[in-house]
Amino acid sequence: MPKKKILAVVDDLLFTVKINDAAKRIGLEVEFLKSEKDLLDKVRDEKPMLVILDLNANSIQPVHAIEELKGNAAVKGISIIGFVSHVQGELKQKAQDAGANMVMARSAFSQNLQQILRRHAGVM
Repeated sequence: MPKKKILAVVDDLLFTVKINDAAKRIGLEVEFLKSEKDLLDKVRDEKPMLVILDLNANSIQPVHAIEELKGNAAVKGISIIGFVSHVQGELKQKAQDAGANMVMARSAFSQNLQQILRRHAGVM
């Protein structure tokens, strides 16, 4: 059985390490991408189980990326989780309106990361 894969666009090194460590603990592979084009291409090619987006990442336009993914019938069923600074309510709402399955404050995402990944991996 192939390893379950997560694609992520995260600029913050601390979150990169946290996501990678949490995923490894439950047998998931994470690939970190640096551009919106890479993300869209990889999602179409590899159909990951989950996409994680740092909505504050400077390397992509996260709301546009969510719209592109959710607008593509072949991949719109893939879960997208975004995380954002708790004071950015407008950005959170835009991401939800674009189709993100879950948008969380950075602190809540960090605290609940293991459980979030387990839920999406089907490992309880």
